[in-house]
Amino acid sequence: MLDTIDLKGKDVTADALLTQRKIADYLVLQRRAHYHFTVKGNQRRLLEDLTLLFQDRGEPDYTQCTPPDHGRIEIRKIWVSSDLNDYLDFPHVGQAFVIEREVINKKTGKRTREVAYGLTSRTTCEATPKRLLEINRGHWAIEKSCHYILDWNFDEDRSRIRTGHGPENISRLRRFAIGLLKSKKTKSVAQKMRQLNRDIRLVFDDLCMTKNACSSLTWRENKFTVRLSYRLDSPFNL
Repeated sequence: MLDTIDLKGKDVTADALLTQRKIADYLVLQRRAHYHFTVKGNQRRLLEDLTLLFQDRGEPDYTQCTPPDHGRIEIRKIWVSSDLNDYLDFPHVGQAFVIEREVINKKTGKRTREVAYGLTSRTTCEATPKRLLEINRGHWAIEKSCHYILDWNFDEDRSRIRTGHGPENISRLRRFAIGLLKSKKTKSVAQKMRQLNRDIRLVFDDLCMTKNACSSLTWRENKFTVRLSYRLDSPFNL
């Protein structure tokens, strides 16, 4: 799949399962891209080295505090180091990092803390601690905007469709449904799904399969055509 995408100069993020030396070589040497990998127990020696490196990490290199949305406050801290670049048994390492994420529930006051270790091929000159944190957050933004919806709202992980082209076809239909729901500028896909479940007429309206929806669409198109003609006929048009 990556062979069909222009990756030159781009950052490719991956979960710990894909933190592999062959993939790192492929991205850096063949595709001239950069990797941003998470390190967990499947690379035990690598994880031990990073844990020891950041054992006494002191003050963070960058701290980010997000607004208290959804009833919680999130504080993210990142520490970076290039001290072990030549020692780590992994190719093309530019920096090692550890990210600490603390979440405070405003209602209960409960605190949760997560720590994640990682590697990137970008050097300190190519990416600041702030930039590395943004790349890491971008990975989870994709996860939440698509995969989380498929798992939580469509319960995809427990789907029993396994034979033939069934899994691929139903997955495409689910993604089509998510794209359609998001095109309606809805704030929450789950909320929109509950609304459509209560009123089947709204489903056909959104698909422009009812007379009212088609009339509304025609009116909007005609209105746009009138405005466009007015602008083209304007004496001030250059």
